[in-house]
Amino acid sequence: MTKQFHDHVLSSEALDQLFNEARTYNGWLDKPVTDAQLHAIYDLMKMAPTSANMQPARIVWAKSRAAKQKLADCASEGNKAKILAAPVTAIVAYDIDFHEQLPWLFPHTDAKSWFEGNEEGRKEGAFRNSSLQGAYLILAARALGLDCGPMSGFSPDAVNAAFFGDEPRHRVNFICSIGYGDPASIFDRSPRPAFDKFNRIL
Repeated sequence: MTKQFHDHVLSSEALDQLFNEARTYNGWLDKPVTDAQLHAIYDLMKMAPTSANMQPARIVWAKSRAAKQKLADCASEGNKAKILAAPVTAIVAYDIDFHEQLPWLFPHTDAKSWFEGNEEGRKEGAFRNSSLQGAYLILAARALGLDCGPMSGFSPDAVNAAFFGDEPRHRVNFICSIGYGDPASIFDRSPRPAFDKFNRIL
């Protein structure tokens, strides 16, 4: 990539760290992740765009042994060990009633009224935008020198009951372990499609 695209293009090393050389890890080195690092991840991810700045993601960082065990109990057999071994696993959820926060999150207009009385629309918007925020979380963690292991493979009902029982309007989207990845835990990289395979420019 050359400067013809943008005067401030990232270095090839930075692009490798975020994308080209970054991998999804299944195992973790015995190296802790600090609370300060988790704050730093969030402080980056919250700056990325969501519709009307709705910020619907609600994250529980399962870091203690008890929290990791509770989450592992909700996961498939293949994911239990990954969760227990990771320094922390982020439970990325979304708030169906995110619109209640819009008066201060999007003060330019009465955005709250756009979503009142339309719960299905709120669910759709919250899921879409929390998915974006989960992706931002992965990139933020990588930018800060950490590795990620995003996962499905859990019971949403069990996770919601275990972690959001006092917040019944919150729903889990996906989970993502964060730490320093063990290179021995990754597979050879799977194929990636060329542009023309799944893209059209009209």
